[in-house]
Amino acid sequence: MLSHRRGYKAIGVAVQLLLAAFLLGGGAATAQTPASRQTPLIWAFGDSLTAGYGLPPAQGFPVRLQAALRRVGIRATVRNGGIAGDTSAQGRARLAWGLRGLGRKPDLVLVELGANDMLRGLPPSATERNLDLILRELKRRDIPVLFVGMRAAPNLGAAYRRSFESLYPRLARRHAVPLYPFFLDGVAGNQALFQADGRHPNARGVEVIVRRILPTVRKALPDR
Repeated sequence: MLSHRRGYKAIGVAVQLLLAAFLLGGGAATAQTPASRQTPLIWAFGDSLTAGYGLPPAQGFPVRLQAALRRVGIRATVRNGGIAGDTSAQGRARLAWGLRGLGRKPDLVLVELGANDMLRGLPPSATERNLDLILRELKRRDIPVLFVGMRAAPNLGAAYRRSFESLYPRLARRHAVPLYPFFLDGVAGNQALFQADGRHPNARGVEVIVRRILPTVRKALPDR
């Protein structure tokens, strides 16, 4: 009986030592995995252009941008925050709950709004005010931004065009955020890169947009 007790005691000590080693090893592994290694989260916050209007989700801007980033070794997640038809005022109204819906603070927000303001002929001063408030709120939350500009349709006249297009670089300077001057760069004017409506890029057009904006997104994404 005594020998059995000694055997059980020895086994118990061995189990305790193994458990301690496991816990210490697990603690060390956890300590070597900092929170900064979390997958970068990018929020594409905008209108139908970022939403991928008229396209399957797999061909839309957020998914294609995510794929392009991963091809260059950046394992970021790009969430779709685009709503078709949104003006800058509507974007401003949903900013807070949109951020809450992400589940955590994004590492970068692409702000792409204003095209619908322009198409409706809304005063550029109102667009500028709304975008200014959006950028202020993101700055208050300490969220990095890539500000994305738009150009006005020629039929709106030279005065409107100057007023509208100048608001983007002005706001970028005011808030010290990087600016990608024109979301449709490389696509505008080429009908082969647009859907039948002539306003929204097709799958080929999205690929051109992603290829052109990718270097700016990489530069704007904070080091991790």
